[in-house]
Amino acid sequence: MSFTIDLSGRTAVVTGGGQGVGRAACLTLAAAGARVLVNDFVADRAESVAKEIEQAGGAAAAVPFDVSDYQAVTRSVSDAGVDILVNNAGNAGPAIGDATAPASGGRGPSVSLGEFTNTEPADWERYFAVNLYGVMNCTRATLPHMIAAGHGRIITIVSDAGRVGEPHMAPYAAAKAGAAGFTRAIAREVGRDGITVNNIALATVDTIGLAEMAAGSPEIQRRVERQLRRYIVPRLGQPDDVAGLVTFLASPAASWITGQTYPVNGGYSVNL
Repeated sequence: MSFTIDLSGRTAVVTGGGQGVGRAACLTLAAAGARVLVNDFVADRAESVAKEIEQAGGAAAAVPFDVSDYQAVTRSVSDAGVDILVNNAGNAGPAIGDATAPASGGRGPSVSLGEFTNTEPADWERYFAVNLYGVMNCTRATLPHMIAAGHGRIITIVSDAGRVGEPHMAPYAAAKAGAAGFTRAIAREVGRDGITVNNIALATVDTIGLAEMAAGSPEIQRRVERQLRRYIVPRLGQPDDVAGLVTFLASPAASWITGQTYPVNGGYSVNL
């Protein structure tokens, strides 16, 4: 007896699909037969992954936009016939007080490790714009088609920072917890329309973004080393550790699973 996932005839959009976990999810969904719309706020990254999929024999297109811009989201995906939405785009945050970092759509130069009392509302907004409002924007833009079709899958990538708490990252944790709560509420709202909605909560995943931030910050390097000591599986996560679960939750095999949060975290937290 064999088990395969067949997503032929389905269209998926993966936000933040130009690198890391998003790229891995794009490749895995495409390998399962889905047509993949690769989103990234950096057009070159989206186009590179779409080309990679096409060269492997899959179907893909680049759809660059900023998930925090609702009008841009709706222009890009509301009429694209999206069956599978992977809310992966995230912003771990610019350094507190760095006015030159982008307000939304991507990472700043470093993860903010400051005490909450040293932050201001402008700092918080940089987290909420992508990590929460981006999830809401993309869900709002794609849900009408899913409801009309009587089928859909929404998978939102959240964080253990929001699930169990992480000191010195309070705004980020709040935004990710908000996204997880939003996902659970939508699961209850659209379950009878044939749509499943789930979260995947990550601990630290070894990505280009993490490497770039750690290279410029000894404090981040020390933080990663401390986290590793708490993992039952003693390594950082890899993008492929996440992509397989994304594809399973997008498949018919997961049709009776909704409203759940799945930790992919090397045992950083252990729960029933």
